[in-house]
Amino acid sequence: MSDAAVQPGFDVGALDAHLKAHVEGLAGAPRLTPIAGGQSNPTFFVDYDGRALVLRKQPPGELLPSAHAIDREYRIIRALAGTDVPVPPALLYCSDRTVIGTPFYVMEKVEGRVFHDCTLPGVSPEERRAMYGAMARTLAAFHNVDVAAVGLADFGKPGNYFARQIGRWTRQWELSRTRDDKNIDRLVAWLPAHIPADDTTSLVHGDYRIGNLMFHPQKPEVVAVLDWELSTLGHPLADLAHCAMAWVSKPDEYGGIEGLDLAALGIPSRAQFVADYSAAAHHGQALTDFHMAFALFRWAVIFEGIAARAKAGNANSANAGDTGRLAAAFARRAAELTSAPI
Repeated sequence: MSDAAVQPGFDVGALDAHLKAHVEGLAGAPRLTPIAGGQSNPTFFVDYDGRALVLRKQPPGELLPSAHAIDREYRIIRALAGTDVPVPPALLYCSDRTVIGTPFYVMEKVEGRVFHDCTLPGVSPEERRAMYGAMARTLAAFHNVDVAAVGLADFGKPGNYFARQIGRWTRQWELSRTRDDKNIDRLVAWLPAHIPADDTTSLVHGDYRIGNLMFHPQKPEVVAVLDWELSTLGHPLADLAHCAMAWVSKPDEYGGIEGLDLAALGIPSRAQFVADYSAAAHHGQALTDFHMAFALFRWAVIFEGIAARAKAGNANSANAGDTGRLAAAFARRAAELTSAPI
């Protein structure tokens, strides 16, 4: 086997034997290449003669019970096959830790383009506009899925999504806070008092953004939605608001597009993007300042947690200052949306 095949930290021979016993049409020795990109679940290209696969596994070591639930990832990818949501064909899930040390699943490799920059470098303005439209319609298609029809009615808790999430992230703030922040205090009071009355429930991705989409190699079409680790049942507008954060974040704030010449780039305004989504979505609910404030609050707490771990020596300390800055910036922006009295 090649040098790359001995680098993943598990027995490639055992993986090869298991795959050939359960997946038809595999020939030759597997060639493994780690996929970079910051996923918390290690991911590899697994190339055979004439067939290309992707393997996604849990990280080694002790894990929190609900973390790195790749069985849920596999389940939703498999369930969405045949819907209007583009997903890679799911081939195999293995819970037997004796094969490579952790549970894993394998899917067919989909050819396409992945962009980790919201400006979609190298793309014409016309294609860029079409790609953003495809992103909006794909999200709507995902939210339109009948969860009972695809066997996912028990994929999460229905109802009270925002109340549960606000409570969760408020507790997380108290556990990770390294400073006082009057904007977070404002949000902790304001958000529970302004949850919209509708209790729409759909599948939610949890991290729907440009970097988790694969576009067709030549066409402005989404060919696969990636990274399903945070997917569950929830409120569809939580996904939309998370995606729309790019329009209210600057380029040095987690790669946002605020302040750029969107018209020249061919990127729709936030209102245009939301309109594209709303035209395709079936639930009929409107994105509000509440949804945007919640999305920003959630990420402020996430960044505060990263900063806290860095200060404690459990993460890259070089990033502590930057993530702390992002936490404060997102909290400030969220609080600006809460002008209504409590």
